[in-house]
Amino acid sequence: MNLLLLEDADFVAADRVALQGRRLTHLNDVHRATVGDTLRVGRLGGAMGSGTLLELDAAHALLQITLDQPPPAKLPLTLLLALPRPKMLRRVLQTVSAMGVPRLILLNSYRVEKSFWQTPFLEPEAIREQLILGLEQARDTVLPDVRIEKRFKPFVEDHLPALGAGTLGLVGHPGDYPACPRAVEQPVTLAIGPEGGWIPYEVDKLQAAGLQPVQLGERILRVETAVTALLARLF
Repeated sequence: MNLLLLEDADFVAADRVALQGRRLTHLNDVHRATVGDTLRVGRLGGAMGSGTLLELDAAHALLQITLDQPPPAKLPLTLLLALPRPKMLRRVLQTVSAMGVPRLILLNSYRVEKSFWQTPFLEPEAIREQLILGLEQARDTVLPDVRIEKRFKPFVEDHLPALGAGTLGLVGHPGDYPACPRAVEQPVTLAIGPEGGWIPYEVDKLQAAGLQPVQLGERILRVETAVTALLARLF
């Protein structure tokens, strides 16, 4: 936890917060904090700054805080991601949040198993939990907007063209395609497929919506690795 992320319910005064639960455990067991220590803090959805520990024991922590720094800028990106398998989904959500993706759309695909959509990890609170872990890691306070689209064709035909308008539209897909561009300076709409990639029908539909296929080379990557590699290359 590189940032102690504060929520509205934590505030007991304008400049003081009381913490319990997971964050308190982290202060005691990982940070091994003591009264008087200064920690990096941020208000969820707001500014960042520092907090001084006034009280700390096994039951609670009390901090006096100053919030005077803006959170880091987000990437100019909308990420479309074929729903990963549940165990991978948790890691991907943390990665997306840590890397500064502002908008994530979890999309169906032919190669996405139907059972994936039944996972409890898609519950709003479960998604939020993983996103917060990513924010804490990267020192950010603004949650990504996550949208779920279970029907590929209606979304790609009816919504994607407008969503991607005015952006560089790309589809990460292995094959005989141009290399993914580097260090772009414009907004991007990026679609990343499931393990095994998009099927040809889906690639054609994404192209018709304005997204052009690009590749990272001959190696086939796990979804979580492809997300990191593509974002690092683009930005």
